[in-house]
Amino acid sequence: MPTINYTESVLEISGREEGRKITWASMANGDIGQAYTRPPWSDRSLQVTGTFGSGGNCRILGSNDGTNFATLTDPQGNTLDITSAKIEQVSEATAEIKPQITAGDGTTSLTVTMIVLRKFK
Repeated sequence: MPTINYTESVLEISGREEGRKITWASMANGDIGQAYTRPPWSDRSLQVTGTFGSGGNCRILGSNDGTNFATLTDPQGNTLDITSAKIEQVSEATAEIKPQITAGDGTTSLTVTMIVLRKFK
């Protein structure tokens, strides 16, 4: 299970840093993303794009202790097991978050892009 490192860039609004864009690229079946740790960025949405192949699945995992990861959910309570290109909001604000490609074939190649934003007061 190779670990896929993420890239990170700053999102600015009116010259102020308001969030981050995190990307895990070219993920294949069996790959797991490097865990992203940034608790103050609690609003999170994910976009999964690319070739899913036969049975491709991207699972979104979270952890508060950095060791035990569980599948996260969307606001409707559905587990974040993503089997087609889409954007989903993440309900839980965990200390760490990462994608894992749990199924697919030799053509599976997925990019997971996450946007994290500050909560406005």
